[in-house]
Amino acid sequence: MRPFYERVSLKTLQWLLWIFSALIMFVSYISEDGVVIAGCWAVFNGVFLAIVMYTNILVLYPRFYERGKKGLYFFWVAVLILGITPIRALVTWTIFYYYLMKVPDKLTYVWFLNSFLSTVFAYVMSLIFRIAIAYFTLKKVTEEIMLQKTQAELNLLKSQVQPHFLFNTLNNIYYESYRESPRTALLIERLSEIMRYFVDESPRQFVLLATEIRFLENYMALEQIRIRYGVHIRFVKDCNPEWKVPPMLLMTFVENIFKHGIDKTSPLNSVDISLKCEGSYLHFRTKNRLNPQEIEPHTGFGIKNLGERLCLLYGKDYELSTYSDEANFNAFLKFPLT
Repeated sequence: MRPFYERVSLKTLQWLLWIFSALIMFVSYISEDGVVIAGCWAVFNGVFLAIVMYTNILVLYPRFYERGKKGLYFFWVAVLILGITPIRALVTWTIFYYYLMKVPDKLTYVWFLNSFLSTVFAYVMSLIFRIAIAYFTLKKVTEEIMLQKTQAELNLLKSQVQPHFLFNTLNNIYYESYRESPRTALLIERLSEIMRYFVDESPRQFVLLATEIRFLENYMALEQIRIRYGVHIRFVKDCNPEWKVPPMLLMTFVENIFKHGIDKTSPLNSVDISLKCEGSYLHFRTKNRLNPQEIEPHTGFGIKNLGERLCLLYGKDYELSTYSDEANFNAFLKFPLT
């Protein structure tokens, strides 16, 4: 059985920490102030602590610090601390020392100093919380990657049922058909290359860009068999074929084109595909005519799954977008090359 810290979710852990903190504050004040005041004090402190912590964790840190705007980040942290400090001091004095205490106390700089120190403490705690969130997020991503790797290895083992027998048989059929129909032989050769790609290349972490391009070309050639009037495809390859990319990463866009973007009754189908290397990034664009038979073009889980895979591979260092104009559906993908 896995230990508790591995099974508990981040949300559950936060609730446990907040309950624990409230109990500590409640017990600390109950002996001197009684149950009512101690309870109010615990709730009051918890609210202000949460405001400071989650403002930093959910707003300031991701919006400024993670985007490299450290100067703006520390500026807004200062604004947050200096803004919360007088509000907390005034509320503390008004509620606890004017309404709940029998003898009201005077508002002096001591309350502002205590409020300032408490707010700074809340900010420091928010950084600790942020580190914990990052740890749990990284741990979850690592577990997902390991699970996907295990599943891929299992799928590979299932698919490797005498693959060499299949390839040898296809080669024999290729040579037999080449005499009678060279075009059919060429299609058999493309199918053989696709199958070999699935067996030999897809389990790898990275493949040559040239291999991935060849796989896309073979796939599109076989898909065209099912289309009566064919498809006019413009494939621009302005990239170094020696770069490496994760296998099957470019397939989603191309598969969606033939699944959703082709009108099999029209002779005017056209597709533009572009692969360009800019610096250490690959820019992959596709454009195809809108299919009038598709109400919502390119819907489904393909793009969503692609985004999740990119997030696991590159974190936030990628761009993925799709949009439609009056006549075409466009897709764009940018990610680092290896």
